[in-house]
Amino acid sequence: MLEEVERWLARRSWSVADRPLERVLAAKRGTRVSVVLPALNEEATVGAIVSVIRRELMTEAVPLVDELVVIDSGSTDRTAQVAAEAGARVVARDAILPRIPAVPGKGEVLWRSLMVTTGDVVCFVDADLRDFSADFVTGIVGPLLTDQDVDFVKAMYDRPLGDTPGQGGRVTELVARPLLNLHWPQLAGFVQPLGGEYAARRSLLERLPFPVGYGVELGLLVDALHTVGLDALAQVDVGVRKHRHQDGRALGRMAAAIYRTAQLRLSRGHLVRPWLTQFERGEHGFEPHTYPVDTEERPPMAEIAEYARRRVA
Repeated sequence: MLEEVERWLARRSWSVADRPLERVLAAKRGTRVSVVLPALNEEATVGAIVSVIRRELMTEAVPLVDELVVIDSGSTDRTAQVAAEAGARVVARDAILPRIPAVPGKGEVLWRSLMVTTGDVVCFVDADLRDFSADFVTGIVGPLLTDQDVDFVKAMYDRPLGDTPGQGGRVTELVARPLLNLHWPQLAGFVQPLGGEYAARRSLLERLPFPVGYGVELGLLVDALHTVGLDALAQVDVGVRKHRHQDGRALGRMAAAIYRTAQLRLSRGHLVRPWLTQFERGEHGFEPHTYPVDTEERPPMAEIAEYARRRVA
């Protein structure tokens, strides 16, 4: 590990306990905080997450979060209804920037969320978390409120796989971590580089391009490093993250998108063939299934005319 990263780990890696809630609230002053949950068919978990944030972080006694928005990216279940009943403002992905046709993908939802939120600090939380704790929000928002030199904060945590501790994050260990260590060694200190819980200043997010799919977390992290430097990045230990795990084929598609995101940033070129073929045993043996690899990115939100007009207004 680079000596620079060792120093960074000592200087910019914290525990949620390092910043008691009282200290975070005292540092908030006039800073607005938005929490965004990207959601697609998460009726089983989104309501509990919204309820915890409303009950513990959006009260008169604890006014940490100013707005809580669920962006529904085309759910076919009761995700939108459950989130609204729990107290979130629910916005349909396709209703945001209708001039630009939406494409499937988590990064697309996060990018569009900047258009419908107002916080100076924007906090992203995945909507499939179980046993959710408000520490996920206070932990990653805290450094942005108490330290003006910090611009981007990722959560770190244990990720159990079923009943097995520490075995989650398979794409992280097999794809993202090797890529970062080999090509961006300054980012080798991040425990969960692909984690979906992170917070950043709007002034940074609006300057970054957003990969539309699974590559969004790696893309934002790499681009944030190049934009503001390692010392403006940080991570906070928030405990344990429990969520719905995907099967091996879904992980393969995720890995391909992440590799593509890394390749684009290394060469600013294009993949020769942006497709991934996987195999599944069927009635007549192994059957190939081919999927497109995410090849689109959204430009920095600051370049979007509607966003610029909103800021002037």
